[in-house]
Amino acid sequence: MTDVLIISGGNAEDLIGATLCQQLEGLRLAALPLVGPGKRYEGRVERILGPRKQMPSGGFPFNSLENLLADLRAGFVQEIFLQIRAAQLARREVRAVAAVGDAYALAVGVLASNWGQLPLFHLQPQISHYYWAGRSVWERLRQPNQFGAEDYLFYERWMHRFVRAVYVRDKPSEQRAHQIGMHKARFVGSMAMDTLGPPERNLSGLLDGRKVLVLLPGTRADVRFSLPLMLQSSALLPELQPLVAWAADFSEVPLAEGWELEIEDEQTAIARKDTQRVWLLRGAFSAILHTGYVAIGTAGTANEQAAGMGIPVVSFPTPGPQYIYPNALRQSRLLGKAMRLVEASPQVVAGAVRQFVDDPVAREEARRDGLERNGPPGALSRIATEIQSAL
Repeated sequence: MTDVLIISGGNAEDLIGATLCQQLEGLRLAALPLVGPGKRYEGRVERILGPRKQMPSGGFPFNSLENLLADLRAGFVQEIFLQIRAAQLARREVRAVAAVGDAYALAVGVLASNWGQLPLFHLQPQISHYYWAGRSVWERLRQPNQFGAEDYLFYERWMHRFVRAVYVRDKPSEQRAHQIGMHKARFVGSMAMDTLGPPERNLSGLLDGRKVLVLLPGTRADVRFSLPLMLQSSALLPELQPLVAWAADFSEVPLAEGWELEIEDEQTAIARKDTQRVWLLRGAFSAILHTGYVAIGTAGTANEQAAGMGIPVVSFPTPGPQYIYPNALRQSRLLGKAMRLVEASPQVVAGAVRQFVDDPVAREEARRDGLERNGPPGALSRIATEIQSAL
């Protein structure tokens, strides 16, 4: 018998789910990742269920027709069927279910909980009232594919009758949920900030005394576009020391023209061009953020965590699959003055970074919005306590 099945609908959601596992110490756990292989759960749960297949879109099939067609060719429909089947089989041998993610993750959770007969908890880290507050209906209709990321849609509201609790990402979203009858919704802290953790390593030996420019290209295929542009931008900012938080193998690093990569070990590499040196570090994301002064980011959760640390973020849209313009614009609404969305040009990006460096008022406004809009950590420990109480 499994005590808790954790269902998660994306890379950031896997990270939240895996961190929740640490808070549920002593329980028998299983995971059902809905996007990709769910490697974050390895060593943290007894079983990982489902097809565990990585789709070409990286979990963003509806960002574009190209993404959707690529996923359909790769077996998207069959993958959904296998995930639903895994959820139906799991309900025979679990005691509680935690669904992390959007309405689809919740729907799979409803099935796994046998329509709420087992305790079901929904962790909803995606929707925020900040995304659309103050915008007219006409403005929102111009981007109809963003509706599901901006507000709780009717089918998600309907499914909440089967849950014990809904945990939302910020206080305005709790207020919005209560307005539309979702009275089980609560904001108990930032799930994203809970996943950050302490610094993984001491970077003092790499730092040269300059303020640190954090480069966050993300973990999806957007890096092919974003990292070369970030390297070019950093070359225009010699007063800052750039550090790249890199997640993949160093053999997959895309470089700008004229740059070369020197690999020191499994965790450390250096990108070089003339006198420019940029460190790329694996397994050091938190350590980099703890040294950061300003950031350039084309990532989802990582951008928000940087802002939550008080670090101003400059961002630019990519061709996809994740950080396309509508998604980048939505994140800029979420983070307010903590993030500036600019044109994808090295000169423009470097200029925006320098404004944050030179303007103390802008830095303070960014720090304030970043802290306020992310909220304090501590959500996952409270959620774990409530799950344990239900058992």
